[in-house]
Amino acid sequence: MNNWGLKWDTFVRSFVEKGAYEQVLGGLKNTALIALGGLLIGLLIGILIAVVRLLPMKSPAVTFLKKLSALYVGFFRGTPMVVQLLLGYYVLFPLLGIKGVDALIVAIVIFGMNSGAYVSEMMRGGILSVDYGQTEAGRAIGLTYGQTMLKIVIPQAIKNIIPTLGNEFITLVKETSIVGYIACTDLCVAFRNIGASNYEFMVPYLVMAAMYIVIIFLLTKLVGAVERRMRKSDVR
Repeated sequence: MNNWGLKWDTFVRSFVEKGAYEQVLGGLKNTALIALGGLLIGLLIGILIAVVRLLPMKSPAVTFLKKLSALYVGFFRGTPMVVQLLLGYYVLFPLLGIKGVDALIVAIVIFGMNSGAYVSEMMRGGILSVDYGQTEAGRAIGLTYGQTMLKIVIPQAIKNIIPTLGNEFITLVKETSIVGYIACTDLCVAFRNIGASNYEFMVPYLVMAAMYIVIIFLLTKLVGAVERRMRKSDVR
């Protein structure tokens, strides 16, 4: 018990007196930015891929885009996120001639590209869930296929998958714990640094786990509330 008390006192001194809480707050901010930025980028990429894969036209260009989209989805769903992060930071950005870019930006972009592969499948299901009569009605009033998708089908599809997008956001929050591989400070790295400063990792890691549990619990409740709200609106 005394040993535990000593470990806790060591953590408190580092957290409060030595100002480690500032690093934790910075890590928490980066975690939120990566997850939210990744979801927004993923939503844009996912919509584009879903629309391409559902294009009714058959032409060499469309066929190429469909194959490219399938390759994109296959790569990001078939490789670990940490591999994608390392490839992005050490291979993709240097090949594009982008040097000295902040690790946080790289993390947001790679998380967005990864999320896009998963969101595309969600969006494809959402689009298919919209009554095809909506598409026919849009074409009947003179809208092009693209206009029909943009103005009629996609807004309804997004509404249908909002609860699933909430779950994707929760997944991204948890996966941010790997960004330390590219020297980006997130919540996990912040607590690891606290432990390293005193060579005492037990309490920092327990507190970190508790913070993740609380964050995910609150997000889960939020997603559940949105889902219930949408079910009520559908009934009306």
